[in-house]
Amino acid sequence: MHDPTASGNDYFKCDFCHQPWSEDRPMIEGHKGSLVCKHCLNAAYTTVVHMTMGVPGTKGPLKDIPAQGPACTMCLERREELYWQSPLIDDALICRRCIRQAVTGLERDPDYNYTRPAPPPGASPAAAQPDDNDEHDDDEHDH
Repeated sequence: MHDPTASGNDYFKCDFCHQPWSEDRPMIEGHKGSLVCKHCLNAAYTTVVHMTMGVPGTKGPLKDIPAQGPACTMCLERREELYWQSPLIDDALICRRCIRQAVTGLERDPDYNYTRPAPPPGASPAAAQPDDNDEHDDDEHDH
């Protein structure tokens, strides 16, 4: 999100925690200026990808069109997959596809030595495997 009442780095804030951009809080941008910081992205990746937990979604119209079911803050789409919901901002959700794309984007950025979170202890072996579709999904729709 962009905070018009702030200046400098404080202008850019994560839609999921409302913390401003900083060197230790890099962000990835989605549609219409939406932003997710690495801290929220790590929580989302661990929850949705490794633990296969989250808010179930249903396929439907874009976020700007009234409908039932969650819509992704980053891509504005409604998808039939899991979403991570911010524990601080109820309407801030990110879909599994955007989580995977954002992680790949941060890993490729040479300014940040980012690596995706490792599986938590006790995660199932299937959940611990890297996503085979990360490359394809990243090319399909960039954030």
